[in-house]
Amino acid sequence: MEQHTLPHQPERTKRTEASDDVFAGDGAMATLMRAANWAATPLGPAVDWPQSLRTALNIMLASRYPMFLWWGPERIQFYNDGYRPCLGSVKHPLALGQRGAECWPEIWPIIGPMIEGVFSRGESFWHEDQLIPIDRNGYMEEVYWTYSYSPIRAEDGTVGGALVVVSETTLRVQAQRHMRTLRDLAAATALARTGAEACHIAAAALAENASDIPFALLYLLDRDGAHARLASATNCEASSALGSTTIDLDAPLDTGLEREIAAVARDGRPQQVGRLLARVGHLPGGPWPEPAVTATLLPIGQGNQAGQVPLGVLVVGRSPRIPPTDAYDNFLTLVAGQLATAIANARGLEDEHRRAESLAELDRAKTLFVSNISHELRTPLTLLRGPIEDALADSDAPLPAAQRERLELAQRNTVRLLKLVNTLLDFARIEAGRSDAFYEPTDLAAYTANLASVFRSAVKRAGLRLIVDCPPLPALLYVDRGMWEKIVFNLLSNAVKFTLTGEIEVALRWSGSGVELRVRDTGVGIPQAELPRLFERFHRVQGGLARTIEGAGIGLALAQELARLHGGAITAGSELGAGTTFTVAIPAGVSHLPPERIEGGAGATVASDATAFSAHAYVDEALRWLPAVAHEPQRERAWPATRVTPTADSACVLVVDDNADMRDYLVRLLSQRWRVEAVQDGAAALKRLRATPLPDLVLSDVMLPGLLDGFGLLRAVRDDERSRSIPFIMLTARAGEEAVLNGLAAGADDYLVKPFSAGELLARIDAHLQLARMRRDADTARESALARERAARAAAEAAE
Repeated sequence: MEQHTLPHQPERTKRTEASDDVFAGDGAMATLMRAANWAATPLGPAVDWPQSLRTALNIMLASRYPMFLWWGPERIQFYNDGYRPCLGSVKHPLALGQRGAECWPEIWPIIGPMIEGVFSRGESFWHEDQLIPIDRNGYMEEVYWTYSYSPIRAEDGTVGGALVVVSETTLRVQAQRHMRTLRDLAAATALARTGAEACHIAAAALAENASDIPFALLYLLDRDGAHARLASATNCEASSALGSTTIDLDAPLDTGLEREIAAVARDGRPQQVGRLLARVGHLPGGPWPEPAVTATLLPIGQGNQAGQVPLGVLVVGRSPRIPPTDAYDNFLTLVAGQLATAIANARGLEDEHRRAESLAELDRAKTLFVSNISHELRTPLTLLRGPIEDALADSDAPLPAAQRERLELAQRNTVRLLKLVNTLLDFARIEAGRSDAFYEPTDLAAYTANLASVFRSAVKRAGLRLIVDCPPLPALLYVDRGMWEKIVFNLLSNAVKFTLTGEIEVALRWSGSGVELRVRDTGVGIPQAELPRLFERFHRVQGGLARTIEGAGIGLALAQELARLHGGAITAGSELGAGTTFTVAIPAGVSHLPPERIEGGAGATVASDATAFSAHAYVDEALRWLPAVAHEPQRERAWPATRVTPTADSACVLVVDDNADMRDYLVRLLSQRWRVEAVQDGAAALKRLRATPLPDLVLSDVMLPGLLDGFGLLRAVRDDERSRSIPFIMLTARAGEEAVLNGLAAGADDYLVKPFSAGELLARIDAHLQLARMRRDADTARESALARERAARAAAEAAE
């Protein structure tokens, strides 16, 4: 179509000067209109224009808001300075005085009917964020307008023109679209669990915005950064023509998109390509018929730091109808950033899952090991326990008193060791899903009361009161009796260990849907910070007062697992210094239990509990926590005939150990040569060390109950001027060079690891006592020499 150009006036005349008042103002468009030769247009000279047109032009030129005016049957165009940028570099200044159909051929099918409605029917129109694609810079652009068409009445009452008040909203509409895409991308990829899944989800989310992202290729880099692999493609059937599915980043890449992708992966800097796309052919341009001609390559994640490799590279086609702007570039950068977050989070979950799998595999191996080693330990323990019990029960050849005492000690600790092994085996079975549970209807009130009464003697000897409150229940409960026994005994043992004064209560109550067992004590209590970890395996509360520090830290954990096998749970509440309450809740009925494990169920068989252990193992262990003087008189011990009776001049050894059997053993062993005093905790040892006379040597365990362990006792001894020089030997079950070095570095004179040889212990104690005696003799001799020297000096001074 032939373009109309409005010529300038060749010279100014009086007639043209008279038209200056039509284009009032000093704006660029007013100046341009005054210089134009309007006589060459269908409107004729400006001085002949009707007053309605003159008035409309004065209003338009005086406004800073973008305005546009059509006049007459040819729809001759006028516009002000505010509208001028909307025309771009192609249509301005040609649009001034040009016929509408000639200026806007690409959108006339859209706006033409509206303009005719204004002129022919006097209608007004309003449109908000209307897509009006125009060619104003040499290519079709995606442009949005909010505008109104208003008729201008001529002097004869007909519509002489149309005033357009317009605002371009392209940037706002595109910004809203960008935010929607980023929001949807973040929401969708938040569910991804792997890097590959994040890429596929991202591709689907990006495909919803083809206007900004006509196509996209997402390459993920291996963790070592050696290869880039195509993870997903968006709106791009020609992805294979654009780039390979796998790119070797270390190989020479001379041509093609692969070279640009490798450069971005190495440098971490965005790249823009154009000519390469032209070789591929017709690439999707989104909703537009024109193909995409440029693409931006962006690193996914920061890869420009030393030694840091990006997560991947995003190849995104640019819309053929959006010019290169900062807003468009920022949007694509934010897309790459959102992808980096999604992929990094997904890979983090992958790593976490992988670590969890590794830990689960390690846990399975540990469970298998514990199960196997427990079975292996049970055989030698059985062979130890049997002959010992036979020897103690042999009435035909009774043992001498000294030998009986030794075997009783061995028997007690064999029973204790077997109890620990059985507990580990229980755990191994539960973790492997092979627990031999058998649930049978039980009068749980009577059964629980009988179990609690087993502890009555131990509780009484500890100076405590046992309250058993188990009234009859309205129904029988299905429980595995051996497992319920372990729950009750573990909770009672725990209560005895940590309750120094007061009472222990065992109460059973019907809760409507089941029963609740409460074991309450008035013990030392548990710090609130420790409660969340109370049922963790091998976790022990540090620094709390207790009758002993012994224990593997698995009793409460086992009780929790056994409660879960009954469909129940165990909880704890505690107040420091006031006591603790454990509550075990299990439901009634059988719907929560496996049918094959219920008495009378299909396939149910009574399984003998291979790890069931008699109650006396728990009670006997609790009794050994109590000082002998608290519950029974010391009996006369039968010493070997080779014993050397200590005299008043013999050295005194202070033994500190919370294990009663170990304490008795050390007393018996050391009493053959020295005077021995024994206490069960650090506080009692410190009290003895502040008395007179001081012991000559301290033999202490490292792990002691209460606030003062072996290392704390050692510091107190070394900080006191009176006891600083006393030899201090530490005993511990912690083996290894590091443990020994830590003990010696803390100031101990010697360090023995259990189990130890009796002869070695005696030799080391004797050596340290002799060294201490030699140091005392040397100090005495030195003081005597100094005294003689002072006396001689004084005599010499007197003679002078």
